Amino acid sequence: SLRALESLMTEFFHDCTTNERKREIEELLDNFAQQIGAWRLCLYFLSSTRNDYVMMYSLTVFENLINKMWLGVPSQDKMEIRSCLPKLLLAHHKTLPYFIRNKLCKVIVDIGRQDWPMFYHDFFTNILQLIQSPVTTPLGLIMLKTTSEELACPREDLSVARKEELRKLLLDQVQTVLGLLTGILETVWDKHSVTAATPPPSPTSGESGDLLSNLLQSPSSAKLLNQPIPILDAESEYMCSLALECLAHLFSWIPLSASITPSLLTTIFHFARFGCDIRARKMASVNGSSQNCVLGQERGRLGVLAMSCINELMSKNCVPMEFEEYLLRMFQQTFYLLQKITKDNNAHTVKSRLEELDESYVEKFTDFLRLFVSVHLRRIESYSQFPVVEFLTLLFKYTFHQPTHEGYFSCLDIWTLFLDYLTSKIKSRLGDKEAVLNRYEDALVLLLTEVLNRIQFRYNQAQLEELDDETLDDDQQTEWQRYLRQSLEVVAKVMELLPTHAFSTLFPVLQDNLEVYLGLQQFIVTSGSGHRLNITAENDCRRLHCSLRDLSSLLQAVGRLAEYFIGDVFAARFRGRLVKVTLYGSQIKLYNIETAVPSVLKPDLIDVHAQSLAALQAYSHWLAQYCSEAHRQNTQQFVTLVSTTMDAVTPLISTKVQDKLLLSACHLLVSLATTVRPVFLISIPAVQKVFNRITDASAQRLVDKAQVLVCRALSNILLLPWPNLPENEQQWPVRSINHASLISALSRDYRDLKPNAAAPQRKMPLEDTKVIIHQTLSVLEDIVDSVSGESTKSRQICYQSLQESVQVSLALFPAFIHQSDVTDEMLSFFLTLFRGLRVQMGVPFTEQIIQTFLNMFTREQLAESILHEGSTGCRVVEKFLKILQVVVQEPGQVFKPFLPSIISLCMEQVYPIIAERPSPDVKAELFELLFRTLHHNWRYFFKSTVLASVQRGIAEEQMENEPQFSAIMQAFGQSFLQPDIHLFKQNLFYLETLNTKQKLYHKKIFRTTMLFQFVNVLLQVLVHKSHDLLQEEIGIAIYNMASVDFDGFFAAFLPEFLTSCDGVDANQKNVLGRNFKMDRVRRERPG
Repeated sequence: SLRALESLMTEFFHDCTTNERKREIEELLDNFAQQIGAWRLCLYFLSSTRNDYVMMYSLTVFENLINKMWLGVPSQDKMEIRSCLPKLLLAHHKTLPYFIRNKLCKVIVDIGRQDWPMFYHDFFTNILQLIQSPVTTPLGLIMLKTTSEELACPREDLSVARKEELRKLLLDQVQTVLGLLTGILETVWDKHSVTAATPPPSPTSGESGDLLSNLLQSPSSAKLLNQPIPILDAESEYMCSLALECLAHLFSWIPLSASITPSLLTTIFHFARFGCDIRARKMASVNGSSQNCVLGQERGRLGVLAMSCINELMSKNCVPMEFEEYLLRMFQQTFYLLQKITKDNNAHTVKSRLEELDESYVEKFTDFLRLFVSVHLRRIESYSQFPVVEFLTLLFKYTFHQPTHEGYFSCLDIWTLFLDYLTSKIKSRLGDKEAVLNRYEDALVLLLTEVLNRIQFRYNQAQLEELDDETLDDDQQTEWQRYLRQSLEVVAKVMELLPTHAFSTLFPVLQDNLEVYLGLQQFIVTSGSGHRLNITAENDCRRLHCSLRDLSSLLQAVGRLAEYFIGDVFAARFRGRLVKVTLYGSQIKLYNIETAVPSVLKPDLIDVHAQSLAALQAYSHWLAQYCSEAHRQNTQQFVTLVSTTMDAVTPLISTKVQDKLLLSACHLLVSLATTVRPVFLISIPAVQKVFNRITDASAQRLVDKAQVLVCRALSNILLLPWPNLPENEQQWPVRSINHASLISALSRDYRDLKPNAAAPQRKMPLEDTKVIIHQTLSVLEDIVDSVSGESTKSRQICYQSLQESVQVSLALFPAFIHQSDVTDEMLSFFLTLFRGLRVQMGVPFTEQIIQTFLNMFTREQLAESILHEGSTGCRVVEKFLKILQVVVQEPGQVFKPFLPSIISLCMEQVYPIIAERPSPDVKAELFELLFRTLHHNWRYFFKSTVLASVQRGIAEEQMENEPQFSAIMQAFGQSFLQPDIHLFKQNLFYLETLNTKQKLYHKKIFRTTMLFQFVNVLLQVLVHKSHDLLQEEIGIAIYNMASVDFDGFFAAFLPEFLTSCDGVDANQKNVLGRNFKMDRVRRERPG
């Protein structure tokens, strides 16, 4: 009964109801919903109750019936439902809560989705009638929007044919619907307007040239656009917002066509003005009442909705010829609004006007401008009369008066799109370069100047101080770093187009700030505790702070723009200047100086110093080029340049220097050693000083990251071949001895850990041992990694130096097998060795390593790592599997004897542990190893005889190691039954690759024992929609498998598959079977 249901629903949603009781109630309700004829009671409940829960439940029963069981409902019942629900909606729509009313609309639309037009011919006619009757217009608009949502873009549970039929039916109605919506909006506007609107000119009146030449003057409808915006009552406001929401959704799927009339566009623009009407908002706040404020917000919302409609049209790239003129009209009217927003008069600055606008409206307007530049500019710019420069002037004002940082970033993105467009235009038609640049030069120089001003504290301190420079975002940068980086990207793009202008804009500003920085030396005085900067006046400190921050930003700009400064310009102006700045900072130790405002000025001084080093590092490619020229001319100038740079770097490689500065110095040293590679680098006293410091056992170790970088640099100085020198002048014997002593010093403590008979291992606390292992292996691994792509000679020397450390690692490995953090680091080291130096390690030792690992990773050890040691344990196993991946990919016969053990480890030891675990850990690596084993060792399973290759298709390839092959395939099949979508995608790709390269699906064993099992699993996945994102990939795989034996697929597999399907009766199964076309044409994936 109704009362019982009401009390049940109230109990279900009550706070005190236990989960157990909720489950009981849920079961009762589900059972009721499954009963035949339950809908009749639900119809009674809907018309008789005022309980929201009961109404919602009743509608859910209807929804379930229509979407899942409609085929089986008797036609008499369907007719009754189609008749009763709309009557119910009509009778109660004004009193129902909005969410119940919307749900009821959705249920009626669901019926239309199934039955219109064949069995529910008046479905759409009823909606049109509702819209045309003033009393029910809002209800009709809700129905229309729901219909557009549910029928134009239906869910996957409709057949393709039905989807196409619905779209065609809706397209037939578009003209009528758009006419009605135009009528509603125009009527409301005219009714509330102070002066009656005159109709806009037809699209054919006047040539498009006139339209274009007036594009940024007052458009033909300017009189209309200048009318005062009417004050709407709440009902009209609501109706217009519904109409605009409908239009926005319709525009998302209907093609651009003549149905979208000029009068409709003009009307939408009328409503877009609500967003930039500040007076209405002000009046609302002046009149004070909360109702007025809400009205002001609603008016703003109408503007946002109208801009949504415009942007939906703007986002369409495919524009028919006949619609181009309408587009021009849209641009004309939008730019008119842009002029209104950015017009500077005495009462308002542009910025304060933008601040007063609704934030969403400004966002929509920015979206419009982005779409205009990215989608339509190349189309519109071809009209010679189009005033692009005037548009850029408006965009410039709009950009640099944005009230929020996010708004400013979005506008910078638009400029980036514009600059990309210009760059690609010039690259594609070089002849026009001068003409293009002449047209836009002024605008670009203005943009460059303003963006540079925006990043300078000298002009913009208040706003820049607001930016957070501590919290890192998802891209590991602070708000200030993001601001600076995006600004510098725009500067770089202008630089690419106008290098000379950009240089002459940037250089004077840099020069001014450099003079301030280089002039600080005269203010340094000696005090009791060291050196002090004798600048204490508050105003002077503030100006110095601004100048240092700006110098830091400009040095970053110089680094970012390195590629445009290469060559004479750089040589003339910059070569000595940057080196001088870095040396100056290191010599007078500005990073250790006392200042009047240490919390501000000290970080500023450190940052400038660090940025000068980073800027110099950015020019290392130029230095390398200079190095090769110097080699031919043997200029002293180059030697001085490198020596001075090293004099600037060396004092900073110290534990007393702040990390930021230390790391900048280390990175510069690495670039000199790796990119520039001067022959004389090792003989520079400053470099020898670094060698001595790093190899001195008593010296304090640098922080990990710095230690690794310095060791990489020193190793590379000795290992990397010198450019432009023949092999016999590379001095390999001496460099080899030096490298061996360097590695020996770096690994001294580590090698002492190896126990030997003569000197039993001295007991050291475990934590201390771990520290030595971590510190040594991180350095050695990095050295191997940095040389892995280099010449054979470099790798040979590297391995000779490392040989003892590698053997120690292997000897220590078993002792630490239960310490997953240590094992993790050791396996990382071995993985890098296998990837970079396996040839140099030689076969016997490599075999020894693999055998040691295979012996150590027993079933028990693997279980302990995976199940009990969390993510570190899993990482250990993953790295071990990655090492085996390198092994199985090795060509030739050397490592083939390990294949049985590797496959056995995978299938008998690792796989059983992870197979049933929901966690994705280890699985991806294991399946990659299995795939690589098959892909690179196909002949281990399929022996291809000469006869078989000659008589392809007659003789079957001989199958070997069949049980292992079957077990691997079974594991792949099992993985498709698990929810992890990434693993599913990866494994499906592996199977398809094996089929493309090795004809996997055609092999007899696969064809006869596995093919239809795989097809069955993949079809089940499609039916249950568990991996919908991969629909296309699954479909292609099923086709590729079925095409091996189409006759068997259609004759035997499909009927059997349909028989096993639940929830479908015999008749439906027959229909499904008949609808399966015997289609053998492969549908290629596009592109």
